[in-house]
Amino acid sequence: MTTDKQIISLMQEEAYKPMSYKELEKHFGIESANEFKDFIKLLNQLEESGHIVRGGSDRYGVPERMNLVRGKLQAHAKGFAFLIPDDREHPDVYINAHDLNTAMNGDIVFVKVTSRSQGGGRMEGEVVRVITRANTQIVGVFQSQDTYAFVIADDKRVSRDIFIPQHSFNGAVTGQKVVVKIVNYPEGRSAAEGEVIEILGHKDDPGVDILAIVRKFQLPEAFNEEVLAEAEAAPDSITEEEIIGQGRRDLRSKRIVTIDGEDAKDLDDAVNVEILENGHYKLGVHIADVSYYVREGSALDIEAYNRGCSVYLTDRVIPMLPHRLSNGICSLNPKVDRLTMSCEMEFDENLKVVNHEIFTSVIKTSERMTYTNVRKLLTGEAEPELVERYAYLMEDFKRMEELADRLRSRRMKRGAIDFDFEESKILVDADGKPTDIVKRERSVAEMMIEEFMLAANETVAEHFQWMKVPFLYRVHEDPDSEKLMNFMEFVTNFGYTIKGKGNAIHPRALQTLLEEIKGTPEETVLSKIMLRSMKQARYDAQSLGHFGLAAEFYSHFTSPIRRYPDLIIHRVIREVLESGNLSDTRHEYLSSRMSDIAQQSSERERVAVDAERQTEALKKAQYMLDKVGEEFEGIISSVTGFGMFVELDNTVEGLIRLSDLTDDYYNFHERQFALVGERTSKIYRIGDEIKIRVARVNMEEHTIDFELLDMKPRKEGGFKRGGGGSGKPFKGAAGFKGFRGKPGAAAGQGKSGKPGKDKGGFAAKGKGGYVNAQGKKRDSAAVGGAVDANAVQGRRKRKRGDAVDGLAVNTGPAAEGQEQGRRKGGAARRIEEAAKAGVDGGAGARAGGAEGAAGAKGAGVEGAAGARAKGAGVEGAAGARAKGAGVEGAAGARAKGAGVEGAAGQGKPRRAKAGGTPWSDSRGKGRGGKARGPKLSEGGSLSQRLESVGAGRTESGVTRGESKRGRGAVSLGGEAPAGGSDWASGVNALAKGGRRRSDDGDGSKKRRR
Repeated sequence: MTTDKQIISLMQEEAYKPMSYKELEKHFGIESANEFKDFIKLLNQLEESGHIVRGGSDRYGVPERMNLVRGKLQAHAKGFAFLIPDDREHPDVYINAHDLNTAMNGDIVFVKVTSRSQGGGRMEGEVVRVITRANTQIVGVFQSQDTYAFVIADDKRVSRDIFIPQHSFNGAVTGQKVVVKIVNYPEGRSAAEGEVIEILGHKDDPGVDILAIVRKFQLPEAFNEEVLAEAEAAPDSITEEEIIGQGRRDLRSKRIVTIDGEDAKDLDDAVNVEILENGHYKLGVHIADVSYYVREGSALDIEAYNRGCSVYLTDRVIPMLPHRLSNGICSLNPKVDRLTMSCEMEFDENLKVVNHEIFTSVIKTSERMTYTNVRKLLTGEAEPELVERYAYLMEDFKRMEELADRLRSRRMKRGAIDFDFEESKILVDADGKPTDIVKRERSVAEMMIEEFMLAANETVAEHFQWMKVPFLYRVHEDPDSEKLMNFMEFVTNFGYTIKGKGNAIHPRALQTLLEEIKGTPEETVLSKIMLRSMKQARYDAQSLGHFGLAAEFYSHFTSPIRRYPDLIIHRVIREVLESGNLSDTRHEYLSSRMSDIAQQSSERERVAVDAERQTEALKKAQYMLDKVGEEFEGIISSVTGFGMFVELDNTVEGLIRLSDLTDDYYNFHERQFALVGERTSKIYRIGDEIKIRVARVNMEEHTIDFELLDMKPRKEGGFKRGGGGSGKPFKGAAGFKGFRGKPGAAAGQGKSGKPGKDKGGFAAKGKGGYVNAQGKKRDSAAVGGAVDANAVQGRRKRKRGDAVDGLAVNTGPAAEGQEQGRRKGGAARRIEEAAKAGVDGGAGARAGGAEGAAGAKGAGVEGAAGARAKGAGVEGAAGARAKGAGVEGAAGARAKGAGVEGAAGQGKPRRAKAGGTPWSDSRGKGRGGKARGPKLSEGGSLSQRLESVGAGRTESGVTRGESKRGRGAVSLGGEAPAGGSDWASGVNALAKGGRRRSDDGDGSKKRRR
């Protein structure tokens, strides 16, 4: 029988030319009718899954041979997206907002590459087919408009509101959190259309916030009846017949203990340490044998596969397995018999594993210890009652401490990276309201268990790698050389150096730096930036090593109750132990499944981490809500072109906007991650300690704004350069005289403040001025973030995403690229923004991760994009890039007499004749009179304004209306990505041109005739 591998392998051959199904049938020698039927089914399955493509002539081939790239779409809140290819060697592909063709965040798609940079590194493309839909439901806030409604999605990456016809309200009213089923996906100018299928409650009701996150990530709360029935069938205790019949080694006479947090209920690991007669240490790590109760192919197994892992939110746990198992027969509760999978390791005087055994066993733990009690016993802080109670275990704990210290020392010597971030725990009341944020302690007890789990994971991985059986590994590949080089350059600003070059850097060099900065103000910041420069750890069927741990072999063996990969390798281990080896058929089957399980487990882990982080951000914002106006001390954790993030002692992070720094005009120095005052030379850089006041808390975005103490409010009036508090308003001269761009910051840019042959100022060919408004790099949260989510620190809190297989954790709002002022998608919300006439800081880029701040990385105008230069007619168009137009927010500006004037709705700007009247002389008085389009800035009721733009069906970031070559015409057509200003260019009728608002934004100043 023909297999999918044979078909794909044939089509990948260089000599292969696309064949029809009849030619393929002949090639594979298919004769019988049944075989032909199965063959056609297989072709259809491969086509539906996107592994092969059927061309226009009904001929089949693989995507890569047909200029198509298969991968996962990663959308941005501003409307554009990136394709993350299945082929890890293939560069990411930038997708313009106009080229998504109904695709949404998370979809598996085919993308056609339409352009490449000269070096081939940067690519642009368009979605040609959606293979798998990731979004069938959307969670958001319901807003009724009587005869129709919109749902404003909680997920910022859904950049346009969901249109709800009246017959699909199903009882929902304004202000409620609802779950919407998508009926029609967005296409062209039409918004997605949905139907309300669940009402969660009013957005301000207790518990609705967390429930909304659960629904948003489609986390399955309840187990179905079949799964529960299987769980109920599990026994409450273990019989002697079971133990003897399975040939388990009896370890019930040994002193074995569990050490966990006080609130842990799923105890899946226990340890013991002995000193052998030869003086060697013998470490025993005993893990709950979950695979014995969760059989392959059972309902429990399928459910565990789909969930991937347990999810630990602030006030609840969504387990991978029913409590009947996770807290019952599988949990290593004290003084009861439990079935386990054991790994015993003998360490010589140099801490080298000279002997090890992996076997099935039965144990009876002596005590259920907590981190707190073990720490007190080892540090001498324990109360007399505690000392007396655990006196018989004190020698064991001292041996454990000694062995763990030596193991850690050896691991550090070989080059493992040990991040030690301060983490927090959010305490909530019965209604889920946060009452306090306390720091988590990483004591000697936590570090002890971390080292023992790492040792077991490495030993098991190496053992089965040499046996060459199908297995799952935890891999952490070498960092991206470019990111690492940038980090090496960055640390020199603090007086540190790292030995090595790019990927030639050994992790030991990075650990040396961590040791050097320990205890310094910049420790936390440098550690986080180092973490972001690394790749994320993931699961793989191949052993590719673990960079962060400096380990050649590594797997996850120690948490089968809450991680599916651990459960799978337990199953493989059991099968090998029982049969001695795998049959060829079984070997082939398991090999074919491992890659799929690895991918599924990695994806589910990322979903869990994202849900946990969003919950944490939500609760931190709630906690700070009643702290507005209060003063705190903090440390600058990140500096960007739009402001700086400050982390408080309780780990809460907030943003100080550049526009709120009113004592000077500050330039952002990207390489130094510093803001430097132009007049005062005052410097704010990462690691500085400052005093702040809580200014604002945005509960919709889960973000917090800070302000510096003693900073005066900005004066009302003219345009102050960027975020500056002094200086005269711009005059609107050609090229913007006095424009303070960074010399040479943009490709081909001329001298600072001069247009210079169409290459500076507001450039005719888009090479200077407001450049790279949509920087074609994925935000750090998308590609960086926590390198790993389990093992060392992760175990102590029972949650992935808190650590990094010995690395660390939550990179905070700055790393997550929080989009505080992301452009509000959907007409209902966007028009309300427009009506308020508030242009906030920079091109609508209000917070982290938005590389679209006008002038970002080149123009030097931080925060100026959405701001109107007096007389310029620039209304936040900086981010709107017309494909091939060369007009980057030019608002009709002509450079060097070129007379570039953009026409809304066209892909390229029209050029006036050479030598035309300079824009500064004509003040934008172009021909053609009034521009067409709705006059949104002149008011009207909300429903009228909605109607004027198509009742929310306007595509985010697109305005198709036309404009004559009048004053301030801006090129909005072609492939302008979503970006630019706080009010979406698809709705703000920029085609109107000219001045639309007075300085105070009330719309009272009309166009001059």
